[in-house]
Amino acid sequence: MIVIDTHILVWAMQDDPRLGSQARHIIDEMTEKSRILISAITPWEIAMLVQKGRLALGDDVERWIDSALSLPGLQLAPIEPSIAIDSVRLPSEFHADPADRIIAATARFHRVPLLTADQAILSYGARGHLQVLAAG
Repeated sequence: MIVIDTHILVWAMQDDPRLGSQARHIIDEMTEKSRILISAITPWEIAMLVQKGRLALGDDVERWIDSALSLPGLQLAPIEPSIAIDSVRLPSEFHADPADRIIAATARFHRVPLLTADQAILSYGARGHLQVLAAG
């Protein structure tokens, strides 16, 4: 099982070339096994990015998210109270973005890797605080 970062979901849905072939392979493999988790904060983050004009989906954000979440193999991971608490207690230095904190805490809660291309999160994982897989 893996958790995928918000941008990984967007890249996978839009067939973005920034998603490397190894990451595509991991996503395909985990999709076949219904083993991909998406944090419940991801729809919020996508909606915020669209609202701010930082992300274009080519469709209404609600329809796009409904379509993404209806794909086989994806599961929406709720924000359990312990995830919310861990997100503010992450060990060591972690950046302040609330969505990234929730996503990292979700991966830690489920004890699975987080597939991301976010350099700050990859560095955090390299320090041993989070299992990460580089998606670049």
